[in-house]
Amino acid sequence: MSTTLYGLEKCSTCQKARKWLERKSITHAFVDYRAHPVDPVTLKAWARAVGGWESLVNRSGTTWRNLLPSRKSPGSDAEWLLLIKEYPALVRRPVTVLGDGSVHLGFADKLFKKLFSN
Repeated sequence: MSTTLYGLEKCSTCQKARKWLERKSITHAFVDYRAHPVDPVTLKAWARAVGGWESLVNRSGTTWRNLLPSRKSPGSDAEWLLLIKEYPALVRRPVTVLGDGSVHLGFADKLFKKLFSN
């Protein structure tokens, strides 16, 4: 099964997730989505897979808190995509995509044990 982790190179949560996978000898690819932006079709698919934009976007981080109030209420997919294009750090990290196409957000030891229990 192929695994791809999407995140930001300097993100401490992404670094923890990558180290966890390396310790368990789980082969994976890492994509820094600031350096290699994720295409809109994939972002929309992720949002659908995790229950919507509200789940995909981290509303507790400083990037969200520093947005102008008028930017915090996107009304369409196009507006969400524009916001993420401008502020890639808004996407919860990491986004883990497994070989079966399933999409998972964040990192926790318990979550990764469940995902990689094979």
